[in-house]
Amino acid sequence: MSLHPHLASVLATERADCFAAQPRLTQDAMLLELANGVEITVRYAAQDAYSVRWRCPDGKELGIDTAPTHPGLATTPNHLHLAEGLVVADPLTRTGDTAEDNLLRIIDALMQDPLLASECA
Repeated sequence: MSLHPHLASVLATERADCFAAQPRLTQDAMLLELANGVEITVRYAAQDAYSVRWRCPDGKELGIDTAPTHPGLATTPNHLHLAEGLVVADPLTRTGDTAEDNLLRIIDALMQDPLLASECA
């Protein structure tokens, strides 16, 4: 069962003012457009298996995922792909938290700073 319809409902209730359009559900993802122009693709396979990618209005792309490909990071398996191509510890999500809490935390951070400069300082 997909978490995406449930997450779309939570976002509509908890953060409706953050969006330029209603969340769109596809076969395997949820597409979001924030009021500040950030476009987000959310893929949740399970509470602890996710990929959240976003494109900033200036074209820079970042993302957080839980692929077990960076074992040396403090937040393994979750990690952040920066626009410059670096992979660093994920400052926002925790695999033990709910999908709802993680996604709301991401939305809040991206509304403030889509490049997460203050989170990664």
